[in-house]
Parts: sequence; C-alpha cells; structure tokens
Amino acid sequence: MTYLLGLRIRGRDVLVVGGGRVAQRRIPVLVEAGARVTMVAPEVSAALEDLAAAGRLTWLRRAYAPGDVAGPDAPAYWLVHAATDDPAVNAAVAEEAEDARVWCVRADDRHESSAWTPASGTVNGITVGVVASGDPRRSAGLRDAITEGLADGTLDARRGREPLRGVALVGGGPGDPGLITVRGRQLLSQADVVVVDRLAPTSLLDRLPADVEIVDAAKIPYGRSMTQEEINEVLVTRAAQGKFVVRLKGGDSFLFGRGGEEAAACAAAGIPVIAVPGVTSALAAPASAGIPATHRGVAQDVHIVSAHVAPGDSRSTVDWKGLAAAGGTVIVLMGVERIRAIAEALVAHGRPADTPVAVVQEATLPGQRTVTGTLATIAAAARSAEVRPPAVVIIGEVVKTARDLDILHTGTQLESHRLATGRDPQ
Repeated sequence: MTYLLGLRIRGRDVLVVGGGRVAQRRIPVLVEAGARVTMVAPEVSAALEDLAAAGRLTWLRRAYAPGDVAGPDAPAYWLVHAATDDPAVNAAVAEEAEDARVWCVRADDRHESSAWTPASGTVNGITVGVVASGDPRRSAGLRDAITEGLADGTLDARRGREPLRGVALVGGGPGDPGLITVRGRQLLSQADVVVVDRLAPTSLLDRLPADVEIVDAAKIPYGRSMTQEEINEVLVTRAAQGKFVVRLKGGDSFLFGRGGEEAAACAAAGIPVIAVPGVTSALAAPASAGIPATHRGVAQDVHIVSAHVAPGDSRSTVDWKGLAAAGGTVIVLMGVERIRAIAEALVAHGRPADTPVAVVQEATLPGQRTVTGTLATIAAAARSAEVRPPAVVIIGEVVKTARDLDILHTGTQLESHRLATGRDPQ
C-alpha cells in the first residue's frame, strides 16, 4: 500500500546518482519543477550534459562516494534518486538515504525503494499520478488513458476548474483529427462556445459536452458562407458574456486563415486572445504524400502562396515572375480552380514547362489522393481526375525527387493502409 503525495520541490535540493537513460527521464521533470538538482556520475547522456552546461543542474563528474547523500559537505537533500546501472551502488545510495531519513527512489529495485515515482502527467493544470503496485507498464497505460481523457474532454475537466475567459484561436491542423496540437485539444475541451470552420477537424466536436454551443462558420467555395464580420461579432459578443470561445479552424489560423483579423477584432473590444498554432496543410499535404518540401541539393527555399485570385488579376499581390525565377518549391493554397492560369503564368515568366507538379487532395484524410504532372500537363491531369478542393498544389523538383526515392504516395490513405497492414483501418 502506498501513500501518494505531491512534492513541492521548487528551490529544494535533490540528488540524482547516475547519468544514463533513467536519469535522463527523471532529471528534466525535476528541473522543470524547480528543484536544485545535483547529479553525480562519471559519464552522462548528451541531453544531461547540455542541461549541466546551461547551468540548470550541478554535475559532479565522478562516481558516487559515501557521504554524497548525507555527509558533512553535502547539501540537505530532500529527495534522492539512485539511478545507476550498478545494483551495489544503488543499494549503497539507498542505505545512506535510509540512515539519513531521506526518501530515496531506487531505479533498479522498486521493492527496496522507500519512495516510488508514479507515472504522471499534467493536463489543464491537473497533475495525475498513478501507481499500480508491481506493474509500471500498467501505471503508464492508466496515466495515458486519464490524461488523454482530460485533454480531449472525455473526462469533464470543466467541473470545479477556474473558468477560462476570452477567445482562443485554435489551428485544427490539415484534416486528420489526430493532428490537432495537444494544447488545441486541451482548450477545445474547456470551451463554452466553439465557432468552427468547414475544414476544421469537426469529428472532435462529438466529444464535447452537450451544453457547449457550436456555431457553424463554414465558408463553402461559391456557396453559403458566414461573413467575416459576422464571425468577429460572434467571437466578441459570446466572450463579452463571460464565455470561453474557441475559434476552431483548419490548418493554422494565421496562414491564410484570417486569424489576424479575428485577433484584431477581439483586441479592439478588449477581449483577451490566445493563439494556438496549427499544422498547416501547406506543409502537411506534401509530407503526407511523401514529398519533401525541401531536399538537400534540390530545393533550399519554399514559397507558400494563396491563389484565391488568379495571376494577372488586379487584386493579386503574388510576385509570380519572382517565383518563376526563384527555382525553389512553390506551394499553392486555394489554387485548384486556377491551376491552368498558375501554370501558364510560371511558364510565361521562365519556369520550364517540364517542371514537376503534384496536387494533393484531402491531405491526411481517408480520401487523400495525389495527381502528378508537369506545368504543361497538370491542368489537364487535374481536370481528368476531377480534383476538387480542398487540395494543395506543389510545384518544383522535389516532386520528381519523391518519385525517384519511391516515397511518392498517389493512392488514398485507405489503400495505403491496406497495402501496409492487409486490413481496413478500424
């Protein structure tokens, strides 16, 4: 039977004997908690050496010696970790700590430890610690299940918490709900109101409590849409009512997502704003198709542009002539409907007509597929394949590189999964 405690060790001395893989797991957590860590070891991992070089811990570069725990020259340690790969040394450290009445965690023999380190995790200000007697793997599994439930709202962390206020602009990632950031999931689980876009990972909404208000702010190309002014008004008015509002968008809010306009509207109204970066489809789409946006010796620069208006349109601010001359990778968002005009503009400004091009539709989703061609052929290929938004256009030699390396994925994710595993995803 164990008695769990939460130790407040900020500013208190902790001794770690050993500098290997166990110490590498334990020490960063102690440092993050504010402990004054002394590490005794003749050799340590590169990560721990880096922490010592940065002055975040004290490294005594030698083997353990009697008196290190409670000798006259030792600090008054509050906690000791015996984490060497020598059981005899760990036993000696534990014995000295026991004699000095200092709690000691012994890495190699939990039954001889006076203290155990629980499998722990922190979500939304809640720290969870799990100890399953004699079974560290089960402890870690339960810890993961609990923290994941707190993060995604399956376990209602809103009860009893101090309510959040204001607006969070959360980038939801390229489509796959698993690609939203941990911070984004945490804030979404605490929302009172969610204002959601069409390309956001909307399946996450089903996990929210029934009393969370969902506002559909979809902008369908050439169809129904909620104006940006209406979206701004919803964010401001709901937040002014004391509710915590999450603006859930696809990709990243500040990359062609009008997040800057929404942040400005909130700031003008005195509403606090949190910005949570998201994985943009501009980088996720080529990666999910096996196309490196940069590759040594092939492309050292990447240009991300919006083509919501065509080249030559007076409203376009894109320097298509400069892009043609640059020679690096060009990634085009919102360009499917104007792909012929884009290709023609680049060729007209000097980009070779045989420059490889790929179009990735529904990146990271089950229906993902990739259509390839060149600047001369991609418009016809995309039309023949009936490519539709959302899709990302990748222009440059990196497309050929992916094909040469045999890492270009042109089928659907479902088909790739079947090939890899021999079964359908569950």
